[in-house]
Amino acid sequence: MILQRGDAKAAVRPSAVAAGLLLLLLVGWELVVRALGVAPLVLPAPSVVLAELLRQIAGGLLWGHLWVTLTEVVLGFAAGGVLGIGLGVLVSQSAGMAAILRPYIVASQAMPKLALAPILVLWFGFDLTPKVVIAALISFFPLFENTVAGLRAVDPDQIELFRSIRASRRQMFLKLRLPWAVPYLVAGARVALILSLVGAVVGEFVGANKGLGALIVAAQGTMNTPLMFAIFVVLTLLGIGLSLAADWVERVALRWRFGE
Repeated sequence: MILQRGDAKAAVRPSAVAAGLLLLLLVGWELVVRALGVAPLVLPAPSVVLAELLRQIAGGLLWGHLWVTLTEVVLGFAAGGVLGIGLGVLVSQSAGMAAILRPYIVASQAMPKLALAPILVLWFGFDLTPKVVIAALISFFPLFENTVAGLRAVDPDQIELFRSIRASRRQMFLKLRLPWAVPYLVAGARVALILSLVGAVVGEFVGANKGLGALIVAAQGTMNTPLMFAIFVVLTLLGIGLSLAADWVERVALRWRFGE
């Protein structure tokens, strides 16, 4: 019991320090802005940002834009995940396909996604599709690379053991390679989920009339700096929420892979 209490205190202490540091930064920001008399147009104080955020939440403006961005993130992550994991499995299991596909995959990631956004808007319009495509393209690569790495990282002794019992290729994949790759897949999914948020917002910057990125552009056009900072807060909280969701998925997946 003493060890459990000590572990709990050790876990709480860094969180308390992090929260205290954030509070200290916010208080310092507030004091500096007030002392120097900085205009809200240039740098709003945290109190001004909080007031604007609460006003927008009460007015209902943020909810519709937040839902659009979250939809783009989920759809983009799902599409990028299916494509990344599917191609990763194909490349890891076939040296010939790896030699054929890898140059194209690397080239697709070398191209700046922001440069594709105007073309995608031209092709698909201003609805969800261009943003979902950009989010999928950005989230695709971490899942692809981690899938290939995980499926190829199997212990050679385990492979020889499966071969000795004459396991089929399908059995070796489902019973050995796939469970072995679970930690890699989870790590790739964590990165891809956050990148899909980045991709969705970047797509909204270029061409959108809905979403948090489009709301930032609109706030910039009206020189409403407090609203821009309020949206930054919402995006940060959304990213933290996605990260916590990834943590939960990681715990479930690793418990399935390794047990309690």
